[in-house]
Amino acid sequence: MDINRLISSVVGQASSGVSQAANSVKQGGMPTGLVGGAAAGGLVALLMSNKKARKMGGKALKYGGLAAVGGLAYKAWSDHKASQQGVATPAPQPASSPTGNDASFNVAPPPANSAFDVSQQTDRQGDDLRLTLIRAMISSAKSDGHIDAQENAVIQQQIQSMDLAPDEKAFLFDQLSAPSDPIAIARLSNSDEQAAEIYIASALAVDPDTPEEKRYLDRLSDALLLPDDLRQQLDMQASRVVDVVA
Repeated sequence: MDINRLISSVVGQASSGVSQAANSVKQGGMPTGLVGGAAAGGLVALLMSNKKARKMGGKALKYGGLAAVGGLAYKAWSDHKASQQGVATPAPQPASSPTGNDASFNVAPPPANSAFDVSQQTDRQGDDLRLTLIRAMISSAKSDGHIDAQENAVIQQQIQSMDLAPDEKAFLFDQLSAPSDPIAIARLSNSDEQAAEIYIASALAVDPDTPEEKRYLDRLSDALLLPDDLRQQLDMQASRVVDVVA
């Protein structure tokens, strides 16, 4: 299984194939409001509602999608630890300024080979942590239950048309058909650091403006045993990369 290729199909990438992907979505019957986000944001965007799909597309393009999870979790963890020690930390700035110019905003990578380097970690089952984060994002994106039978069929068609190996497609089909279960996702965590990474990946895949999404994140946070201050720091970091959508 090529995990990097799988990641690109899930969280999207900036490439010359964006227009082609958008046309494919249109031909598949996905509502046109989802086209931009689906092309840029990959499978997770297809699972999200119109507003969230556009935001997810922007995140994936500007901040590297899954690659940013470790950096955001590390920043939240560091601020949480500093707060415990009574050290003041600067308030995070939003990704987009009032003028829409956010060129100065960057997600700093975590220390290489640290517990926050997602490419070097395995979960409780011994799987690559990046696969766990994909599971977490897909489960979270489905948490409001908005996907109907027609949309589900279109998403399955899109997975089938992706340039993926059979085992990679099978993995995505399995995640699409699995229930949205925050408890099962939390059980994959192998450490406190991974709990932070799983939570922020899940938070990035939703825009918690519905009771179902908020309840999902609440249950996930409880199951991961996140301290209240750490969860607040994680939510704060996730909010930094929400694009201002015109």
